[in-house]
This record gives sequence, C-alpha cells and structure tokens, in this order.
Amino acid sequence: MDPYKFRPSSSANSVHWTTNSGAPVWNNNSSLTVGPRGPILLEDYHLVEKLAQFDRERIPERVVHARGMVAKGFFEVTHDVSHLTCADFLRAPGVQTPVITRFSTVTHERGSPETLRDPRGFAVKFYTREGNFDLVGNNMPVFFIRDGMKFPDLVHSFKPNPKNHQEENWRRMDFLSHHPECCHMLTFLLDDVGIPRNYRTMPGFGVHTFRLINKAGRETYVKFHWVPKAGTHCLMDDEAVVVGGTNHSHATKDLYEAIAGGEYPEWTLYIQTMDPKDEDKFDFDPLDVTKTWPEDVFPLQPIGRMVLNRNVDNFFNENEQVAFCPAIIVPGVAYTEDKLLQTRIFSYADTQRHRLGPNYLLLPVNAPKNGHHNNHHEGFMNFMHRDEEINYFPSRFDPSRNAEAYPQPSALISGRREKVVIAKENNFSQAGARFRSWDAGRQERFVGRAAKWLSDDRCTAEIRRVWVGYWSQCDGQLGARVAQKLQQAGLM
Repeated sequence: MDPYKFRPSSSANSVHWTTNSGAPVWNNNSSLTVGPRGPILLEDYHLVEKLAQFDRERIPERVVHARGMVAKGFFEVTHDVSHLTCADFLRAPGVQTPVITRFSTVTHERGSPETLRDPRGFAVKFYTREGNFDLVGNNMPVFFIRDGMKFPDLVHSFKPNPKNHQEENWRRMDFLSHHPECCHMLTFLLDDVGIPRNYRTMPGFGVHTFRLINKAGRETYVKFHWVPKAGTHCLMDDEAVVVGGTNHSHATKDLYEAIAGGEYPEWTLYIQTMDPKDEDKFDFDPLDVTKTWPEDVFPLQPIGRMVLNRNVDNFFNENEQVAFCPAIIVPGVAYTEDKLLQTRIFSYADTQRHRLGPNYLLLPVNAPKNGHHNNHHEGFMNFMHRDEEINYFPSRFDPSRNAEAYPQPSALISGRREKVVIAKENNFSQAGARFRSWDAGRQERFVGRAAKWLSDDRCTAEIRRVWVGYWSQCDGQLGARVAQKLQQAGLM
C-alpha cells in the first residue's frame, strides 16, 4: 500500500464516512450514550473529533483585506520587454504563466458588504518557472502614507473604535490631519471611483515603484497598471446603498457567475518606466507612494494581458489560505528604497506566518510550481515528504549547490542613520491638479463627501480648520467650497 496515495485530495474519498485517521464510522447521526436518553460517553471518539474539528474551522481573519474573492487564469506576454528585464516569465511575447488573483476590500471585516467606500486590494500571484512573483497592489495608484511606521496607526484609525466597535469618520480625519500627504489618496477614495461596481471592471496598480533589471544589469524604475478590458465602472453613493442592501456579496457573485458563464474578465498590464538617473529632475520623489507619474511624461506601455477563466475549487483553500507578499519576487524584478514597500516586505510575510503558520508556503495555493529546494525543515504543520539525511549546507554528501548568479541592484547607497521625512514632500499639487481635472458635477460630489467626513459630531473645530487649510493648499476653490458646506451646516 502506498501511504502517500490518498491524501490530500478529495478525489480519494471512500464511499463511507471515516474518522480523520481513516477508521470507519458506522453511525454519523447519533452520539454514544448510556441508554437512549444519555448521558453521552466521552469515549465516543468520532463525536469528540467532529466537534473539535468544527470548533477550529476558522483561522484568524486577515488584519486587512479580510473580505475578498479569488479567481484563477493565466498571464500572457504581448510585447517584448527583454530589453528591460531578464525575468523568465516576461522572456518573449506569447509566453503564458498561470496566475491566481484576489480582489478584496482593505479595512473592513470578512463578512462586510462589498459596496462600502474603501480601497480595494488587487493581488496577483504568478506561478513562474523561476518561482512565484506576487504583485500586490490596490485599485488606486497612490496611498495615504509614505512610511510604514504609520501603517498600524492608519489601519487602527479606519478600523472600528475599540470601545464601541463602530467605524467613525472623526477618528479617520483626526489621524489623517497629521499626514497631509494623504490628500492625493483622498481625491481617489472620496471621488466617484471610491466604490467599484464589481471586480471585473476594477483597475489595479502596483502602487509602489519597483526596479526591472535586464541581463546586462541595467536598472529601470517601473510602475505597474492593470486596466480592465471591460472598462472602469463604479457605483454612485445611492446605487451602492441599493446594491449592497440587495446582496452584500454582489462583487463576489458577479465574478463567480461571469467566469462560470464563460464571460472571462481580462486586464491589460501596462508599465511606466523611468531611468533612475532622472529621478531628481521632478518636483516629486518617484519613489514616493503618495504620488503618480504623469502619463504625458511617462506613457503607459502595454506588456501583457491577464485572463481569469477558472473559479476557485474550494473557497477556504484558495481564498482564505492564499497568501500574498510584496517580498516574493523573481530574478529581473527588484525592490526600491520606497519606505512603505520596505516595511511591507517584512510585514506581509510576518502576518501570514501568524495567520497560517510558519509553513504557509507549503500550502498548495501558495507553493511554487517549479522545483524548489532548501533546508527550511520542520515546524508546525510541515507535511512535505523528505527522506534526506543532510539538512545543512555545504556538505560533501549532498550535491546541492547555489543557483547561478543573476543581476542584482548595484546602486551605491550612503547617508546618515536618521528618522526623517523625504526631502520632496510636495503634498498638495497632484491632489489639486486631479480636482481641477474633473467636471463641475464630479467636483461637487467630492466636496460633499469631504464635508460629510468632517461633519462627524466628534470632529473638533481644530480638525476642520486643519482640513480646510489642506484642501485650500490643494486648490483655493476646493478649500473655500468645503468651508462653505461646513458653514451652511453650522459647523464652522
């Protein structure tokens, strides 16, 4: 008998019920009791195991991105980018790579409505021949803060009040009033694009600046953009109330049913590129996650397409246990000094080890699909079959060797050890330019939402004055219009 033949796969299920250890269960309806009325006997192992398993079905909820849905498919290269990167999965047009993609809300809980105004996660795991590559982004191209030191505080301010478990705008606006760099992000969150209609018509952004490195070692800064083939569509506030009140899982349902019906959603992957030698030529820092790169200077270049054509086989295994981390990259892609990216490199893997255990990368949905080999042995729930005697390196008894070297970032970095903000903050210009690009109706809706967030009873006069000042520095008319709304409500 092959001891590894039957598990872990439901395709090997027996025709009768068994315990987890495989023993037959002859009665899965009644507990073992003394007489027909009881009491129940503790020796009923099947009952105890069934209840104990049920009691442990739920794993810790994600701190962020708890509410989400996964689909599977492929990524296909459509344009030659071999001059920019030596990444194998981008080696030539026509190359296809399996992917799994998870869409999510960011701050709300696992069972929350998918119509709440909130950033959305857009995370793609590429199963490449050189290991996995996780492109972990959002549906908005910028973020609230630029230093990961503030990420726990940001999330705490958006999460429910720890005293009454209510999400409250005064907490958000209080925290963000200390971080004027958030203004640009708020021009997305409080804009008409703040509530996607569904996941199929939602764009995605890598948000951070990464490096691409080619075979010659030449480095290029890059930003990633996912553009939906079906176009970008969003819900207005009144529409969101109706849709969310009808089905709080509307986006999950839409994605699942579209794929099941053969309407496969598709996105084009575009990149923006910059020569690192030019990074000081602009009035913003290209590594600042609160800024976009102007498309008239750095045009979008198509490089491939993603098609999602398979639904999950099991929601828990492939949605709740899938784990993304910006640290998971492949040769030809490298990090930059973006402070938020640097902290996510640590934090994302750390939270998965807490949530799923130290061997979370052995789970089928997270494991690489290429051959892999290391001495990361044992630990909780390690189910990898091993029969080697050597678990150290180097050894004369094991022919395993280092992989061939591949190009790495080579820039010389020097400076003092210090805790400071970046030199080019420029917190308001891009937010103001975005506001001025809208038509009158869109501007008015934004002003109304900005004023509403400041109308919370717990928002103090000082917080409102700070925000009117911020919006005025973005655009004079914007600040005046928000102030007027607050004055009309008797709040200034």
